[in-house]
Amino acid sequence: MEHRRADTIAEELEELIFSGVYADGDRLDEVRLAEHFGVSRTPLREALQRLALSGLVELIPRRGAFVRQPGPVELLEMFEVMAELEAVCARLAARRISDTALTELRAANESCQQAVEARDADAYYFENERFHSIIYQQSGNSFLAQEAAKLHKRLQPFRRQQLRFRGRMAQSMAEHEEIVRALENGAANPAAEALRNHVAVQGEKFHQLMASLKSAAE
Repeated sequence: MEHRRADTIAEELEELIFSGVYADGDRLDEVRLAEHFGVSRTPLREALQRLALSGLVELIPRRGAFVRQPGPVELLEMFEVMAELEAVCARLAARRISDTALTELRAANESCQQAVEARDADAYYFENERFHSIIYQQSGNSFLAQEAAKLHKRLQPFRRQQLRFRGRMAQSMAEHEEIVRALENGAANPAAEALRNHVAVQGEKFHQLMASLKSAAE
């Protein structure tokens, strides 16, 4: 239960950081936040550790937790690398993916579609994570799968936020279907290109979303 509470707190803190309530460099006061969320400091600290994994928070010993917003160039660079890593995963998976994994991808896509219809961005992202994770594993290269999963976790809050952009979930869903078709056909280059574009668009949508939030705040 505490794990789930920590997840919820981490997600709410992400929202507060992205909406500008907490700016880059701000210290996150544990006592005040524990009171705000009505929890003990244990789930709060777990939430801060999760945000530290994705790089949104920096934990400095004896000083506390500080907001760290990656700059646009750093984010762009990370999305570029993510797109290439996922493209390699897709290229290898097109040759190696099992029938069982293809069935799991289709099931994840069906759940994604239900989330689109329910307009539930969080449910969509949960299934979206499963979708990408299956492709990483099916690359058949465990080192590559680990590196892709690590960067995916680093970019998680940014990938999740871009789904809030109007029409993005439906667009993402169409991209997923194109990726699955290429994998089913064993088409290595089209699978790689489809997944590369899918991740690159996520980066673009995130930047558009942040620009629109910033102008709304101003």
